[in-house]
Amino acid sequence: MIDPKKIRENPDEIRKLLARRKCPVSVDEVLTLDKGRRNLQSERDEARHELNEASESIARLKREGKDASSAISKTSELKKRIKELDEKLSTAEKGFEDLLWKLPNLPDPESPEEDTVLRTWGKKPEFDFEARDHVEICERLGLVDFEFASEYSGARFAAYVGEGARLVRALTQFCLDLHTKEHGYKEVYPPVLAREEVVRAAGQLTKLEDMYALKDDPLYLIPTAETALINLHMGKELKETELPIRYAAYTMCFRREAGTYGKDTKGLFRIHQFDKVELVQYAHPDKSRQAFDEIVSHAEKVLQLLGLSYQIKALSPIEAAFQSSFTYDIDVWAAGADDWLEVSSISNCKDFQARRNKTRLRLNDGSLVYPHVLNGSGTAFPRLIIAILENYQQQDGKVKIPEALKPYMDSKEYLGK
Repeated sequence: MIDPKKIRENPDEIRKLLARRKCPVSVDEVLTLDKGRRNLQSERDEARHELNEASESIARLKREGKDASSAISKTSELKKRIKELDEKLSTAEKGFEDLLWKLPNLPDPESPEEDTVLRTWGKKPEFDFEARDHVEICERLGLVDFEFASEYSGARFAAYVGEGARLVRALTQFCLDLHTKEHGYKEVYPPVLAREEVVRAAGQLTKLEDMYALKDDPLYLIPTAETALINLHMGKELKETELPIRYAAYTMCFRREAGTYGKDTKGLFRIHQFDKVELVQYAHPDKSRQAFDEIVSHAEKVLQLLGLSYQIKALSPIEAAFQSSFTYDIDVWAAGADDWLEVSSISNCKDFQARRNKTRLRLNDGSLVYPHVLNGSGTAFPRLIIAILENYQQQDGKVKIPEALKPYMDSKEYLGK
């Protein structure tokens, strides 16, 4: 949520920033609703002040043995007026807050006008044979049963079997060990069902068409563990001495991927249920850029240890998530697809989510502010698996297991042997 005071004091600047995100909400409408509710609040407060004075007048007149009927009549009128104003104010505040919740986060000045590749790492693999795509590899080695998944759940699901299931487990353990033992994150294993309030606080109900909702309960399947991790301290107060706070969580994630039909959806691309390790940090407002760079490096480390070439791309405000102020995507190279595939998205949401879920930060000087909250994939598995299978494929059809994963796969050298 954007600070209303910032909108009141810098409306022109806010208009320019929201225009970069092509936000449909009018800043003028926000200001009009804000002025209306503030006027009602002043009027209500003035009526309360008059009621207090009238009540004191009644008490004084009674002590003096004088007629207080006029003052009593006035208090009755004021009470009725205050009740009416409270009802109007409640309606006005709800309308104002509803509009504020529709405003996306303000883009960081560093965010580019167009998606921009900042750097690349590693060397793309070269083969003296025609590279196969991951679907062919999965079917030949029996790693994923797409046919069963389709019959069982419908289109765009995957059932990992045998060594494929073992690969998912190995990646889960590898990523969690790396982030908890080397990068200092505290592991969390949250529920995958979340109440509407927490999903809304995370800024994810703006893509309601992409969420799976339960029919008989007000619960949603989470699209990412970010939903849980950014709400771990909702309504609470953190201390500056506790920062930075780092959380890592492995969960299954669920996305309807509405609007992606017609795009590449074969195999493990854009499946509705997938596995991911998510990273979240709570940082001091003055140190959130440092925390952002740290999460980026932690996600990079996963790919570096797996020996996978990748590129880092700064997203434009239009492409960044609703709750993000500044986002980098990390895309891994996949030889069979002959393309860069997104495996991680790292976002600095600044105080946007903390304001929405009322997470406060008590600074050492006693002042109360909102912490900055950052998140990043560390990483998502489907496209990571695509890259491993396609980049480590051998001419004889086997797939070489990356060195970093061998300890988690009984020191095997290859999949399919």
